[in-house]
Amino acid sequence: MTKLPTFDDVLDAARVIEGIAVRTPLIESPALNERLGGRVLMKAENLQVMGAFKFRGAYNRIARLTDDEKRRGVVAYSSGNHAQAVAAAARRVGTSAIIVMPADSPAIKVAGVRANGGEVRMYDRYSESREAIGEEIARERGSVLVPPFDDPFVIAGQGTAALEILEQADGPIDQLLSGCSGGGLIAGLNLAFEARSPDTVVYGVEPAVYDDTARSLAAGERVGVAASGKSICDALMTPIPGELTFPINQRRLAGAISVTDDEAAAAVAHAFETLKLVVEPGGAVSLAALLAGKVETAGKTTAILLSGGNVDPALFSQIIEGRFP
Repeated sequence: MTKLPTFDDVLDAARVIEGIAVRTPLIESPALNERLGGRVLMKAENLQVMGAFKFRGAYNRIARLTDDEKRRGVVAYSSGNHAQAVAAAARRVGTSAIIVMPADSPAIKVAGVRANGGEVRMYDRYSESREAIGEEIARERGSVLVPPFDDPFVIAGQGTAALEILEQADGPIDQLLSGCSGGGLIAGLNLAFEARSPDTVVYGVEPAVYDDTARSLAAGERVGVAASGKSICDALMTPIPGELTFPINQRRLAGAISVTDDEAAAAVAHAFETLKLVVEPGGAVSLAALLAGKVETAGKTTAILLSGGNVDPALFSQIIEGRFP
C-alpha cells in the first residue's frame, strides 16, 4: 500500500497551493448560533476555485507532474467536483485531462469540466466501474491517474482547509464535522487537527444510504454498501472508504453521522435563506447534522465544512421553493 500522508505533507501542500487556491472565509451566523445554543464556524469551501474543496487536492497532485507526465496528460473519475477540480488544475499547469463521469452527473458539473478544456467520458454508475474505466484509459494513453481521494497528495491538499480553519478561528474548537465519502477531505482534516488541535472531536457525516464509514468504524475494517442507493448528495455516493483514508479516519473519528435527503435539503434551504450562500446537498451535510440535532452544540464551538456549491439548478429551485421532495 502507498505510504500514508503525514501532517508534514499537509504543510507542504499549503506551500504548493498558496496563491493558487482560494483562502476561503470562516463565517459565523448569529441566527444559527442562537438556534443551536453555541458557536458554529463554517468554512465556506463552496467559494473555492470551481466551487468545492476538491481543487486543493487536485492542484497539489497535478502541480507535481514532471514535464513528461504533463505531455501525457491526466485521467480522473468523479461525480463532478473532483472532475472540475482536475480539469481546472490541469489547465493551470498546461496539461490535458479526461474525466470519467456518471451519466447522471449534474449538468452544471459536466459543463464545468468542459469549460476548463476537460474531455468527458460518461459511464453508468450502477452497472460499470469508474475505477476500471479510468485505469484502462490511463494505460491506453499513458496518462497519470489522479484519484478523487486515495492519493497521498490529494489527501494532504484537502488538509490545508484545516490549517486555515485553525488560523482563522479566534479560540479553541470543541468539535469538527465534515462530509465523508471516500474520506479524502476528512482524512486531511484529521491529519491537521491531530497535530494542531488534538482535543477537537471529529465526526464524519454521510448520506443515510451511503453509511459505509459508520459501518466500517463499527466493524473495525473497511465495509462497503450497495452502490445502488439513490441520494441527492451526488458528491458523497462512494460505497466504501478508501484504502489510504480509512486508517487515518479510523484512529481519529469519534463517529460517523447519517443524514437523510430531506435533512440535506433543509440545510441547503437554510444556507440560502439565512446565510445567503448556495451550497449543494453533499456540501451541506454537516450543517444538516447540526440542524437535525444529531450532535450536541449547546455551549460548544463547532466547526463545519460547507464543502461545495455546485448544485443542479432545477434541484436547487425545488428545494428553496419548498417543492422537494
